[in-house]
Amino acid sequence: MNTSTTGLLRHPFAFLKAQPAWALLCNFLLIMAIFTLSRIFFFVMNKSYFPEVDAAHLLAMLWGGLQFDLTALLYINSLYLLMQLLPFGFRHRGAYQTVARWVFALANGIAVIVNCMDMPFFRFSNRRATCTIFSEFGNDTGGVLKIVLKAMAEYWYVTLFAVAAVAALWLLYRTPSSTGVRRTGLAYYMAHTVIMVVLGGFAVIGIRGGFNFHARPVTLINANRYVNRGPETVIVLNTPFCLIRTINKKVFKNPHYFDTDTETEKTALFSPLHHPTPEGAFRPLNVVVIIWESFGKEYTGFFNRHLDNGTYRGYTPFLDSLFAQGLTFKYSFSNGRRSVDAMPSILSSVPTFVESFIATPYLVNYISSLADALKPKGYYSAFFHGAPNGSMGFQPYAKAADFDDYFGFNEYGNSKDFDGWWAIWDEDFLQFYAAEMGKMKQPFITAVFTATSHHPFQIPEKYRGKFPQGDHPILQCIAYSDYSMEQFFRTMSQYEWFNNTLFVITADHTNQPLHEEYYTDLGLFAVPILFYHPGNNLKGLVDSIPVQQTDIMPSVLGYLNFDKPYFAYGQDIFATKASDKFVINYNNGVYQLLQNGYMQQFDGEKIKAAYSYKTDTLLHHNLNGQIAGQKEMEMLTKSVIQQYMERMIENKMRVSE
Repeated sequence: MNTSTTGLLRHPFAFLKAQPAWALLCNFLLIMAIFTLSRIFFFVMNKSYFPEVDAAHLLAMLWGGLQFDLTALLYINSLYLLMQLLPFGFRHRGAYQTVARWVFALANGIAVIVNCMDMPFFRFSNRRATCTIFSEFGNDTGGVLKIVLKAMAEYWYVTLFAVAAVAALWLLYRTPSSTGVRRTGLAYYMAHTVIMVVLGGFAVIGIRGGFNFHARPVTLINANRYVNRGPETVIVLNTPFCLIRTINKKVFKNPHYFDTDTETEKTALFSPLHHPTPEGAFRPLNVVVIIWESFGKEYTGFFNRHLDNGTYRGYTPFLDSLFAQGLTFKYSFSNGRRSVDAMPSILSSVPTFVESFIATPYLVNYISSLADALKPKGYYSAFFHGAPNGSMGFQPYAKAADFDDYFGFNEYGNSKDFDGWWAIWDEDFLQFYAAEMGKMKQPFITAVFTATSHHPFQIPEKYRGKFPQGDHPILQCIAYSDYSMEQFFRTMSQYEWFNNTLFVITADHTNQPLHEEYYTDLGLFAVPILFYHPGNNLKGLVDSIPVQQTDIMPSVLGYLNFDKPYFAYGQDIFATKASDKFVINYNNGVYQLLQNGYMQQFDGEKIKAAYSYKTDTLLHHNLNGQIAGQKEMEMLTKSVIQQYMERMIENKMRVSE
């Protein structure tokens, strides 16, 4: 043993500081600490979404989050780990360690930035990003980049946190000392080989998520172990973990709640195959479906006269007047939390479970839709969206759903009306939509997806100051879109086909809530659903049943007295008994079923909670195990889930199949 090494052994800490493995452990603890701080910052920034999380529960979730941070960071640092654990002397060279430092800083810097990006965008999606985000925004690279850059300025405190975190990675990085370290000899190679094997073994265990080698590697659903409510999983998880665990993963898996012996029971509880028996002849009404971007029920005055001590008036005076003239519902909900969830739910009656149908490989499945169902009745169909063609995967969906034509930014043909971010301004595009329908042969089925009430929440310059600002920038956009809708209906009313048309108005999803009741697991899905037939007696505010987006397709077909079998996961509100009516949606690993005045939350294995959602609007009182018929609700939930998964996997989503 040389003199230098002997000196180091006399000073154990100096000896440790000279070892690459010791530097590796110190640097790994550094990035783990930064991820924990990121989790705390995420919680503080979005605390209003988690009103029931106290200090003790937060600590428990922070502890649980370490498992997911460990797994993600071991993946991310696999090259760095290998570089520092190889049992060779060249690791101690200055140039080699400089490269290792850059590998560590770049890999973890990107991970920190990705993790921070979800902090503000959680408010729009209420979930962590997964790999389906690349399918969702694959054709919107330019627009997304602009939104990200604007968000960096708008949420400057998140940007500052990310910059500080990346700077800490570089400034606090520990480089092993190379002074007097022995780099050759049998003892050196044997000792460092043992270190590599031991630490490498622990790395494998960490990636899997535990010591049980018979268990599957830790996945997103394991976050439920540490939470009281499904949405809280976003605190436990981190975004890099969610991205890594969803790479090339099968989105849907058959849970096998029912086997071949109970197949009849499964379909008796629920079946997506509808065989209508209308009482009258088919009515060839035109159908116009309006999907309003981020139009939460909270923004209306019609549904919220009780808010702010009775002083709340909302931001949609025109729509409020239309609600009074049509059929709408006190308890109406979306089936997803993103724009890509809405089209399949509304137009094909396919809800979002786990991931949006549009963002998965199952988009190639044969699917039904309003356009597909009404085509044999002589209907022409078209879908309208003012964003660049291909945006959000809407155009491929429209084609899969058998719409005859798609009208987007290209067909609009005037870039001067582009909002500079996402799409043509609502007022201009809705006028274009009305004009195109004026050219169509009847009967027709069309749908339009608005865009202006989307982040970054801007309106045309000529309307600045015209609409109420409220407490959030989206509110003036909602008011502007309401004004645009009023002009749209004024134009349409001039056409002779107006009174022969059934209008359906709903939203893709809610946006950032402003009042306590809209922060709940149910309030985050509260969107309006309106059926409006001018000059008809289709009117009223229904408070006896819950209604969802997937009910729109079967209800439209029911109203038209459609007489052919069709495929839909929703129910015809005009034909379903109140006691049989249910709503189901998916919320961060938890399925929420509403039926007979109760909401039951099921995590795929067991009931998590149950609430009387009509009387307990803030969902404070968990009645799990105290509700009559709760077992029947659980079995219904399982039936819907299994048939959804089976039919997705086996491509059996049409009656003809």
